[in-house]
Amino acid sequence: MIIEELTMPEFLEGLTRSRTVYLPFGSVEEHGSHLPLSTDTIQAYEVGKKAAQQIPLFVAPPLHYGNCRSTSGHPGTISIRTETLKLFLKDIVRSLHGQGLMNFIVLTGHAGGAHRMALQDAGEELLTELPLIRMAVVTEYDLAVNEGRAIIETPVDAHAGEIETSRILHYNPELVKGTSSEEYPSFPMGILVRNKRLFWPGGVWGNPSKATAEKGRRLEELVVAKVVALVKALAEFEE
Repeated sequence: MIIEELTMPEFLEGLTRSRTVYLPFGSVEEHGSHLPLSTDTIQAYEVGKKAAQQIPLFVAPPLHYGNCRSTSGHPGTISIRTETLKLFLKDIVRSLHGQGLMNFIVLTGHAGGAHRMALQDAGEELLTELPLIRMAVVTEYDLAVNEGRAIIETPVDAHAGEIETSRILHYNPELVKGTSSEEYPSFPMGILVRNKRLFWPGGVWGNPSKATAEKGRRLEELVVAKVVALVKALAEFEE
C-alpha cells in the first residue's frame, strides 16, 4: 500500500489489513561521477514497494534528505542537521500513529554514521513517548552487504561502488552514466578535516566496474526478503 497513491477510503481499508508502516529515508548526495544524487532514496523506496507486494504493508513517501558529513563538500550533496532529521522522523511517526499505525520500520538507504545514529536516537525517544508502538531502525546497505557476500566481489565496497551501481543498473540503467574509477577514502585516523574532498576526491568507495544489473536484482531480492521477515517479526514482538 503506497501511501502517496492511496485515497482516504483506501487508507482506512488498509488499516484493517496492516498496522505496520515502512518509512524510507534517503539522501541527496554525490555517488561518484556516474550515479544519480538520489541513489540512496531510490534503493530504500524500491525495496519498500517490493516488500509491500509480498505482505500487507504501508509504504510512506521517502524523505529525500539526510545528514551527509563526509560528502558535504562534493557537488550536489545537500545535507541537513541531525537535529532536523530527528525532528522529521518524530513528527512523521507521531502523525502516522495518530492515524492508527502501530509498527514502524525505518529503513535508511544512506549509511552515514551520524545519520544512522540520529534515526536510532529518535526511535528510542519515540519508544518512551509512545509506549504502545514498536520500532525498528535498519540500514539498507547493511542488509545488502550481510546478505550478499557471495554476490559482491569487492571486499570493502561501500559507496557508489559495485553494490550501489548494480542496484541502480537493475532499477533504472538510464540513470547510470558511464562509470567511475575504483577508489577508497583516505581520511586520517581520528583527525577531523574541513576539506573532505582532499581525502576522497572521486566520492567512490569500492569498484563500480564490477557492477551488473543481475547482481543488483539478486541483492534486491535478498534485502526485500529481510524486510518482509522484519515486518512479521516486529508485528509479533513482545517485551
